[in-house]
Amino acid sequence: MKVVYKNFKAGDLKVQTQNLDDLWYLSNIVDENDLVSGKTFRKIKIGQEPNVKVVKKPVFLTIQVEKVEFHKYSNSLRVSGKVAEGTEDVPKGSYHTFDVDENTVISIHKDAWYKFHISKVEDATKEVNLKVLIVVLDREEATYALLKNYGYEILSEEESDAKRKDDESKEKESTFYPEIAGRIKEYVDRFGIKSIVIASPAFWKEELQKVVKKKYSELSSMITLATCNNTGNNGVDEVLKRDEVKTVLSNERSVREMKLVENLLEEISKDRNFAYGFGEVKSAADAGAVKELLVADELIRELREKNMYAELDAVMKSVDRAGGEVHIISTEHDGGKKLKGLGGIGAILRYKLNY
Repeated sequence: MKVVYKNFKAGDLKVQTQNLDDLWYLSNIVDENDLVSGKTFRKIKIGQEPNVKVVKKPVFLTIQVEKVEFHKYSNSLRVSGKVAEGTEDVPKGSYHTFDVDENTVISIHKDAWYKFHISKVEDATKEVNLKVLIVVLDREEATYALLKNYGYEILSEEESDAKRKDDESKEKESTFYPEIAGRIKEYVDRFGIKSIVIASPAFWKEELQKVVKKKYSELSSMITLATCNNTGNNGVDEVLKRDEVKTVLSNERSVREMKLVENLLEEISKDRNFAYGFGEVKSAADAGAVKELLVADELIRELREKNMYAELDAVMKSVDRAGGEVHIISTEHDGGKKLKGLGGIGAILRYKLNY
């Protein structure tokens, strides 16, 4: 995300989106009652009945936000609300929706920018130099995942002919690692990968590493080996927790978030300073006891859809004002899923409370 203009004290930020990750960030920055401005298209009726024509006309509008919808599978962000500053064709008080894509310039005005808002802006505008491909495999299957700012994306999964155990499987099995090596090379070139994490049970990772080094020696320096027990999403989640991989991924948001959730789970397991579930967390926030507040992005989306977000928003701002840290956690990784299992919200406290 590129910042075109910012003056947080005056409440103003103007940004240009540059990739799909930016849409996720904006969905956690734009709130109800914010003013959002930008160039957009509006269907305008021209002429009179029965010769009315409907055309799409470019206009510049400002809306007061009522709804924010982020759809990760269709990579779309829709910001809807009443027109606060319109045109002759689009009167004030009518409704409009901004469809935000990968190359959209919008301005956001808030009455107050809280630290967690500004933190999200800073995260979105950081240049991510480390592009990571994760490959998890065993004798029969391989999974390829691209690490992203809001989690990871499974690029593909494939099976070895050995899994079907047909008459020719032993001969075909020998081609499985070269096929994986070729796929790795394809993804390195396509996505500009700088680090490759290869993980497996037993010795499969070492066998694959030998093949990659032989066929594509230029990739050797990119490879880090790790251990996992599964393939697919579960295998990728395992890899992200491995100590040997955390060094490679130390700047990546997913790992930071998973560590935050693990810290909360440790507090819970040792019956120390924690709260989870909305009721407990709200009580802790009211008491000024929250040191780290963790909120699942999916909980935010769900409450917005039900028009019940205001109470959660008040808790987040209360924690921020009291000097606590607010973290919005993606549910695209294992840490976010665990947080969702706690009701989508949890907190590490400054001191223990009795509920």
